[in-house]
Amino acid sequence: MMTDPIADMLTRIRNANHIERRLVEMPAAGLKVSIAQVLQDEGFITGYVLGTYVESAEGNDFQPIEKLSDAAKPVLRIFLKYGPDGEKVIRNIERASKPGRRLYRGRQSLPRVLDGLGIAVISTSKGVMSDRKARKEGVGGELICTVW
Repeated sequence: MMTDPIADMLTRIRNANHIERRLVEMPAAGLKVSIAQVLQDEGFITGYVLGTYVESAEGNDFQPIEKLSDAAKPVLRIFLKYGPDGEKVIRNIERASKPGRRLYRGRQSLPRVLDGLGIAVISTSKGVMSDRKARKEGVGGELICTVW
């Protein structure tokens, strides 16, 4: 049993980024998909795909799906982004709130990561969003992770 699937997701991204892989796969969940959407919207990854593996004559094939409920064991495939000379777009990705110590921030105390060069991913009552969007919406919430 995994106690912190979000930390596992961030570690998989960090490790794949360290060895300069183009994509990373992990078990899918709703919060993970929302975090991937925020990372895509903010330009830290090129995209993501939900899918499942289906047995075929050649082995296991990755089959894209529309919703998490469409598959028994959904997989989230994240495509990492690199610069034109191979420089990493994600330089650091850290878990902020943990299962044993949740971090909540009001709208006035949302962190500015590297003076706006990075983002903080916030889980709010209006969904998962970046700190910029949460300030614009005027909401606070749980500080999930920081990325720069």
